[in-house]
Amino acid sequence: MDALSSPSDRHAALDRVRVVMSHTTHPGNIGACARAMKVMGLSRLYLVNPKHFPHDEAVAMSSGATDVLDSAVVVDTIEAALAGTVAQAALTARRREMALPVRDVRSAATELATLLAAGDAEVALVFGTESSGLTNEEVAMCSLPVTISTSDTYRSLNVAAAAQIMCHELRVAVAATPTFVGEAPVLASHEGLESLYALLEQLMLDAGFLDRVNPGRAMPRLRRLFGRTRVEAEELHLLMGALKAIGGIPKKRPGSNG
Repeated sequence: MDALSSPSDRHAALDRVRVVMSHTTHPGNIGACARAMKVMGLSRLYLVNPKHFPHDEAVAMSSGATDVLDSAVVVDTIEAALAGTVAQAALTARRREMALPVRDVRSAATELATLLAAGDAEVALVFGTESSGLTNEEVAMCSLPVTISTSDTYRSLNVAAAAQIMCHELRVAVAATPTFVGEAPVLASHEGLESLYALLEQLMLDAGFLDRVNPGRAMPRLRRLFGRTRVEAEELHLLMGALKAIGGIPKKRPGSNG
């Protein structure tokens, strides 16, 4: 596929998009989300600790999108659902303290489409519980906080409806984004960056820079700092190596299990 590929060809990139639903309580919403995904050409559903799944109501609300439900990946943690992705759009209705700047749906979809067009990267669309949405911790693990424009007087939006809007905008953006020509950079994965944050926190604790009981806002600020740029895999490897050397942490030797 080259830069002159047709919009229908570009839609193949949607196979590298995960829709993540965290701690969903109503099985009907899972089915409705599966329906929204299939209509827009997405098929990879990840469920983090759903309260009821599999469930007949999910099947009924999917309106025939049972293949999406049958292939859904059920995991215990949001970290597991995001492993291997290089960008994560967290759908949120409110501003979060210390979070990255919130994007509107269209600009976020364009950014994700650009990443998809540049190589084999995987991205995620992340949705929270029906009652309270994503937690602050879940939003902090995502690189793109995203909000859907709604009325100022009534903001209640069903999770499946939010998924429909986000999936539609991403489909449109993917069709409009030419395939990247040349060698695309390999971006750091979600779990790679999480390892970096864990290492930074441990080194700062060991150095006495952070209070072990109340580390304060240091880590959210560091997450925001690195979240403002696209860290490449080689850059992450360099930074991790340097930090381990500075902190006196021995590197693993090839073939070592320690």
